[in-house]
Amino acid sequence: MFNKNIKLVLAIASIATAVWQFIENEIGNGIMLILLAAIFVLLYFKNEIIILAFLRLRKQDFPGAQKWLAKIKDPKAALVKKQQGYYYYLQGLMVAQTDMNLAGKHFRKAIDLGLSMSADLAMAKINLAGIAMTKNRKREAEQLLREAKKHDKHNMLADQIKMMETNMKRAGSQPKQQYGGGRKGRGGFRR
Repeated sequence: MFNKNIKLVLAIASIATAVWQFIENEIGNGIMLILLAAIFVLLYFKNEIIILAFLRLRKQDFPGAQKWLAKIKDPKAALVKKQQGYYYYLQGLMVAQTDMNLAGKHFRKAIDLGLSMSADLAMAKINLAGIAMTKNRKREAEQLLREAKKHDKHNMLADQIKMMETNMKRAGSQPKQQYGGGRKGRGGFRR
Protein backbone atom coordinates (compact mmCIF):
# COMPACT_ATOMS: atom_id res chain seq x y z
CA MET A 1 0.00 0.00 0.00
CA PHE A 2 1.31 3.39 -0.99
CA ASN A 3 0.80 6.55 1.00
CA LYS A 4 -1.93 8.79 -0.44
CA ASN A 5 0.62 11.48 -1.36
CA ILE A 6 2.84 8.99 -3.19
CA LYS A 7 -0.18 7.97 -5.29
CA LEU A 8 -0.68 11.60 -6.34
CA VAL A 9 3.01 12.01 -7.20
CA LEU A 10 2.91 8.83 -9.30
CA ALA A 11 -0.23 10.04 -11.09
CA ILE A 12 1.37 13.41 -11.90
CA ALA A 13 4.57 11.71 -13.07
CA SER A 14 2.55 9.35 -15.28
CA ILE A 15 0.65 12.26 -16.84
CA ALA A 16 3.88 14.20 -17.43
CA THR A 17 5.47 11.16 -19.08
CA ALA A 18 2.31 10.64 -21.15
CA VAL A 19 2.50 14.24 -22.43
CA TRP A 20 6.15 13.66 -23.35
CA GLN A 21 5.18 10.45 -25.20
CA PHE A 22 2.46 12.32 -27.10
CA ILE A 23 5.00 14.96 -28.14
CA GLU A 24 7.34 12.21 -29.37
CA ASN A 25 4.44 10.73 -31.43
CA GLU A 26 4.30 7.60 -29.27
CA ILE A 27 0.51 7.71 -28.97
CA GLY A 28 0.10 4.14 -27.63
CA ASN A 29 2.56 4.72 -24.80
CA GLY A 30 0.87 8.02 -23.95
CA ILE A 31 -2.57 6.41 -23.74
CA MET A 32 -1.20 3.59 -21.57
CA LEU A 33 0.40 6.12 -19.21
CA ILE A 34 -2.84 8.13 -18.99
CA LEU A 35 -4.66 4.92 -17.99
CA LEU A 36 -1.95 4.22 -15.41
CA ALA A 37 -2.40 7.74 -14.00
CA ALA A 38 -6.16 7.13 -13.83
CA ILE A 39 -5.55 3.99 -11.76
CA PHE A 40 -3.39 5.95 -9.31
CA VAL A 41 -6.07 8.65 -9.00
CA LEU A 42 -8.75 5.99 -8.46
CA LEU A 43 -6.65 4.36 -5.75
CA TYR A 44 -6.20 7.76 -4.12
CA PHE A 45 -9.96 8.01 -3.59
CA LYS A 46 -10.71 4.29 -3.14
CA ASN A 47 -8.05 2.64 -1.01
CA GLU A 48 -7.15 -0.87 -2.13
CA ILE A 49 -6.74 -2.20 1.41
CA ILE A 50 -10.21 -1.06 2.44
CA ILE A 51 -11.70 -2.61 -0.71
CA LEU A 52 -10.00 -5.93 0.09
CA ALA A 53 -11.21 -5.74 3.71
CA PHE A 54 -14.79 -5.12 2.48
CA LEU A 55 -14.53 -8.19 0.24
CA ARG A 56 -13.38 -10.30 3.20
CA LEU A 57 -16.15 -8.92 5.37
CA ARG A 58 -18.73 -9.72 2.69
CA LYS A 59 -17.61 -13.37 2.94
CA GLN A 60 -17.97 -13.20 6.75
CA ASP A 61 -14.20 -13.65 7.09
CA PHE A 62 -13.63 -11.36 10.08
CA PRO A 63 -10.03 -12.48 10.78
CA GLY A 64 -9.15 -11.95 7.11
CA ALA A 65 -10.68 -8.47 7.10
CA GLN A 66 -8.88 -7.63 10.32
CA LYS A 67 -5.60 -8.82 8.79
CA TRP A 68 -6.07 -6.44 5.84
CA LEU A 69 -7.02 -3.51 8.06
CA ALA A 70 -3.99 -4.17 10.28
CA LYS A 71 -1.82 -3.25 7.28
CA ILE A 72 -2.97 0.35 7.68
CA LYS A 73 -0.71 1.56 10.48
CA ASP A 74 -1.69 5.24 10.54
CA PRO A 75 -5.14 5.86 9.00
CA LYS A 76 -4.74 9.64 9.21
CA ALA A 77 -1.57 9.63 7.10
CA ALA A 78 -2.48 6.85 4.69
CA LEU A 79 -6.14 7.62 3.96
CA VAL A 80 -8.26 10.55 2.88
CA LYS A 81 -11.08 11.62 5.22
CA LYS A 82 -13.87 9.45 3.76
CA GLN A 83 -11.56 6.42 3.70
CA GLN A 84 -10.77 7.02 7.37
CA GLY A 85 -14.52 6.92 8.01
CA TYR A 86 -14.77 3.54 6.31
CA TYR A 87 -11.70 2.30 8.17
CA TYR A 88 -13.39 3.01 11.51
CA TYR A 89 -16.74 1.72 10.19
CA LEU A 90 -15.14 -1.63 9.34
CA GLN A 91 -13.34 -1.72 12.69
CA GLY A 92 -16.68 -1.10 14.42
CA LEU A 93 -18.40 -3.90 12.50
CA MET A 94 -15.67 -6.34 13.44
CA VAL A 95 -15.57 -5.59 17.17
CA ALA A 96 -19.33 -5.12 17.59
CA GLN A 97 -19.76 -8.73 18.76
CA THR A 98 -16.99 -8.63 21.34
CA ASP A 99 -16.57 -5.09 22.70
CA MET A 100 -19.58 -2.81 22.40
CA ASN A 101 -17.87 0.21 23.95
CA LEU A 102 -15.02 0.09 21.44
CA ALA A 103 -17.48 -0.55 18.60
CA GLY A 104 -19.48 2.51 19.63
CA LYS A 105 -16.34 4.65 19.57
CA HIS A 106 -15.46 3.37 16.10
CA PHE A 107 -18.97 3.97 14.74
CA ARG A 108 -19.09 7.50 16.17
CA LYS A 109 -15.70 8.30 14.66
CA ALA A 110 -16.83 6.87 11.30
CA ILE A 111 -19.96 9.05 11.35
CA ASP A 112 -17.91 12.12 12.29
CA LEU A 113 -15.40 11.51 9.48
CA GLY A 114 -18.19 10.77 7.01
CA LEU A 115 -19.43 7.79 5.04
CA SER A 116 -20.26 8.33 1.40
CA MET A 117 -23.09 5.80 1.13
CA SER A 118 -26.29 6.51 3.03
CA ALA A 119 -26.88 2.79 3.67
CA ASP A 120 -23.53 2.56 5.48
CA LEU A 121 -24.43 5.62 7.54
CA ALA A 122 -27.78 4.03 8.40
CA MET A 123 -26.06 0.78 9.41
CA ALA A 124 -23.64 2.64 11.68
CA LYS A 125 -26.55 4.45 13.35
CA ILE A 126 -28.49 1.19 13.79
CA ASN A 127 -25.49 -0.33 15.53
CA LEU A 128 -25.14 2.73 17.73
CA ALA A 129 -28.85 2.48 18.57
CA GLY A 130 -28.38 -1.14 19.60
CA ILE A 131 -25.46 -0.17 21.82
CA ALA A 132 -27.47 2.67 23.37
CA MET A 133 -30.39 0.31 23.95
CA THR A 134 -28.21 -2.18 25.83
CA LYS A 135 -27.04 0.67 28.06
CA ASN A 136 -30.66 1.69 28.82
CA ARG A 137 -30.43 4.98 26.92
CA LYS A 138 -33.81 4.68 25.22
CA ARG A 139 -34.13 8.27 23.96
CA GLU A 140 -30.74 8.16 22.29
CA ALA A 141 -31.58 4.80 20.71
CA GLU A 142 -34.90 6.14 19.40
CA GLN A 143 -33.20 9.24 17.95
CA LEU A 144 -30.54 7.11 16.25
CA LEU A 145 -33.21 4.82 14.77
CA ARG A 146 -35.11 7.82 13.38
CA GLU A 147 -31.90 9.08 11.77
CA ALA A 148 -31.19 5.59 10.41
CA LYS A 149 -34.66 5.52 8.80
CA LYS A 150 -33.92 8.84 7.07
CA HIS A 151 -30.62 7.54 5.71
CA ASP A 152 -32.08 4.21 4.54
CA LYS A 153 -33.51 5.61 1.31
CA HIS A 154 -33.84 2.27 -0.48
CA ASN A 155 -35.30 0.36 2.50
CA MET A 156 -32.40 -2.07 2.53
CA LEU A 157 -32.29 -2.04 6.34
CA ALA A 158 -36.04 -1.85 6.99
CA ASP A 159 -36.12 -5.30 8.61
CA GLN A 160 -33.27 -4.49 11.00
CA ILE A 161 -34.88 -1.17 11.95
CA LYS A 162 -38.25 -2.83 12.55
CA MET A 163 -36.60 -5.54 14.65
CA MET A 164 -34.81 -2.90 16.75
CA GLU A 165 -38.08 -1.02 17.27
CA THR A 166 -39.91 -4.14 18.46
CA ASN A 167 -37.04 -4.97 20.81
CA MET A 168 -37.20 -1.45 22.21
CA LYS A 169 -40.97 -1.72 22.74
CA ARG A 170 -40.57 -5.10 24.38
CA ALA A 171 -37.83 -3.77 26.68
CA GLY A 172 -39.95 -0.73 27.54
CA SER A 173 -43.01 -2.81 28.46
CA GLN A 174 -41.17 -5.08 30.91
CA PRO A 175 -41.52 -4.06 34.54
CA LYS A 176 -38.31 -2.80 36.04
CA GLN A 177 -36.99 -4.65 39.03
CA GLN A 178 -34.92 -2.82 41.56
CA TYR A 179 -32.31 -4.60 43.54
CA GLY A 180 -31.14 -3.80 47.03
CA GLY A 181 -32.94 -3.21 50.26
CA GLY A 182 -34.30 -0.08 51.83
CA ARG A 183 -32.83 -0.82 55.24
CA LYS A 184 -29.47 -2.04 56.25
CA GLY A 185 -29.17 -5.78 56.42
CA ARG A 186 -32.09 -6.54 54.11
CA GLY A 187 -31.51 -7.61 50.57
CA GLY A 188 -33.64 -8.96 47.80
CA PHE A 189 -36.27 -7.53 45.54
CA ARG A 190 -38.29 -4.49 46.27
CA ARG A 191 -41.95 -4.79 45.38
